[in-house]
Amino acid sequence: MGKKAILDSCPLAPDASAAARADEAAHGLMRRMPALSAHRVITPPQIAAFVLLGMVLIAASVAWPYAAWRALVEFTTLAFLAGTFFRAALAALGGRKRVEQKAEAGELPLYTILVPLYREANVLPRLARALLALDYPRDRLDIKLIVEADDPKTTAVARRIAGRGPFEVVVVPDIAPRTKPKACNFALQAARGDFTVIYDAEDRPERDQLRKALAAFRAQPGCLACVQARLAVYNADENWLTRLFAIDYDLWFNVLLPGLDRIGVPMPLGGTSNHFPTQVLRRLGGWDPFNVTEDADLGIRIAQLGMRAAMLDSTTFEEAPNRLDVWLKQRSRWLKGYMQTWLVHTRAPFALVRRAGLAGFFAFHLFIGGAVAASLANPVLWLIFAMSLWRGEGGDTGAIALCGLIGGNLALTLLATIGPLQRGRRDLVPYGLTVTLYWALISLAALRGLWQLVTNPFHWEKTAHGLSRLRRR
Repeated sequence: MGKKAILDSCPLAPDASAAARADEAAHGLMRRMPALSAHRVITPPQIAAFVLLGMVLIAASVAWPYAAWRALVEFTTLAFLAGTFFRAALAALGGRKRVEQKAEAGELPLYTILVPLYREANVLPRLARALLALDYPRDRLDIKLIVEADDPKTTAVARRIAGRGPFEVVVVPDIAPRTKPKACNFALQAARGDFTVIYDAEDRPERDQLRKALAAFRAQPGCLACVQARLAVYNADENWLTRLFAIDYDLWFNVLLPGLDRIGVPMPLGGTSNHFPTQVLRRLGGWDPFNVTEDADLGIRIAQLGMRAAMLDSTTFEEAPNRLDVWLKQRSRWLKGYMQTWLVHTRAPFALVRRAGLAGFFAFHLFIGGAVAASLANPVLWLIFAMSLWRGEGGDTGAIALCGLIGGNLALTLLATIGPLQRGRRDLVPYGLTVTLYWALISLAALRGLWQLVTNPFHWEKTAHGLSRLRRR
């Protein structure tokens, strides 16, 4: 199906049955754009390509064992450095001073806010207060509190809140896959607003964010499909893990994504605070229910279909995981989703070049594929270096691995100091010097995500919220 045919696809009629709407939420993208859906983890041509590559590696290892080993070490080092130094190049672009965006004034359209919830009754009242504090007329808000059919506690709290403001409770039928994007797709069918934004349960958006998003869309009509607000954490000072998470977010949303925006290449979205014209979002197919980083995937799909996403000069504050078990589950899901996204958008590489351009093609591989490759390559390089020291041989391969480790980790350390400086958090800069330890945890999460991609690709590991002792009102 061509791009125009995809964008002209019609959603279900408003009076469709709940079962039909649930089925559409779970399988609509898969039916209309099968090539851009993660419902199939890997396609036969991709399997053939990986098998062929494996056979070549095995044959080369048998025929030229030392040369094959050295080539493998060099390739792993190059993959690690390529992704890392591409981020450094983005930092040079994205770290420039940004222009303050003005908020839209005057007559305001109806705005839909989607809030997917699951077992989050404890944080829902604070979220409701934050949404009602937005600088936007309440009679122009359409807030959907999206709950699951098997979560009566959150549903009960949501129904109590719905009686005190512009809230509507949307109960999602129990149909596989059980994921956040499926729930959002179900609620999107009932969205009444001209524009739609998604917020997570622990979010605290700045008061003028909706008005700024409107101003951005009205300043760039046409091809602008999404504006992504910056994300920051409000409990950074809780412990070492939350401080490194805050550094990670500061780098991602204040440096790297703005860098992608500046050069006009595909930009993966964050999981929250992305704003869309509602009809454009529907024509894009909504979110992929089978992709566990539906946000990143949708950002790339926007580019695949000839549109673009941009950064918004507004911040939403979130809660950083303050426990290692919670952090590991969340980061494993993110990296598994990046693997899914890379597999989906490499099925037709020439189509990606045609629609996103050559620069977009390479940026996609360096940023999405590079994030996965670097996190998986890091422990491999440490292992190669340790083996060379232990065995006292293979010094040249050990030296290559060491050069990659030193170069890559120095670049990561430098990047870890840039993000906090962009947000005026100089107190976090010393913690950036420990990013090598944090990167080791990311590598563990990547290995866990890879295992899950093979064994349980569509499983959504829920991130627990409301655990922090710190609060942002």
